[in-house]
Amino acid sequence: MVIIMLGAQGTGKGTIAGIISERTGWPQISTGDIFRKNISEKTELGKKAEEYISKGELVPDEITVPMVVDRLNQEDAQKGSILDGFPRTTEQAEKLDEILAGLGKKVDLVINLSTPKEELIDRMLTRRVCSNQDCKTTYNIKLNPPKVEGICDKCGSTLKQREDDSNPDAIHKRLEIYDKQTSPLVEYYNNKGVLRTEVVSAAINRMGKDVAEDIIKDIKK
Repeated sequence: MVIIMLGAQGTGKGTIAGIISERTGWPQISTGDIFRKNISEKTELGKKAEEYISKGELVPDEITVPMVVDRLNQEDAQKGSILDGFPRTTEQAEKLDEILAGLGKKVDLVINLSTPKEELIDRMLTRRVCSNQDCKTTYNIKLNPPKVEGICDKCGSTLKQREDDSNPDAIHKRLEIYDKQTSPLVEYYNNKGVLRTEVVSAAINRMGKDVAEDIIKDIKK
């Protein structure tokens, strides 16, 4: 089963994907992790990706999509996988569908997370991430604080605030860009009948773990 997580930063898609991964055994796959792995292993695709990343440019689809598909073909992803934040455009979605079809696979479920904008901004301003790249556990000092302030519960490393999470104006801009890029993608998957939209908001007392539990129940039916 191939699941795609959609949602602006702060909606909790990484957290929800992590819970589903833990409960199902399916890997949580993000393009950032794939890039770092290929670059560290000095694969041909990794070398090409690094050329763009080092210049601060977006990695082209002809490099990104094959990397994702290669990851989906690895042994631990054969029964299921969760794509966290990919694809980001309809062009990527179309290419992914085409390649998956050639492998006898398809996108089975797309989880689209929605959270009120002001709540998203507050979440990002109060988000902290483990500095250990092998851990990267995410916390929120209001909603999900660590047991010891500034220290990761899982590995004991220092927590940090991402640079792009400290500026409200920059966060506004990122959310606007995300909305513009993603609305066609939401329509694309809705037309295919695989879209499931979930509202994640403290205002209605429905958080990421609640959404994750409901999805896991449906997957296991």
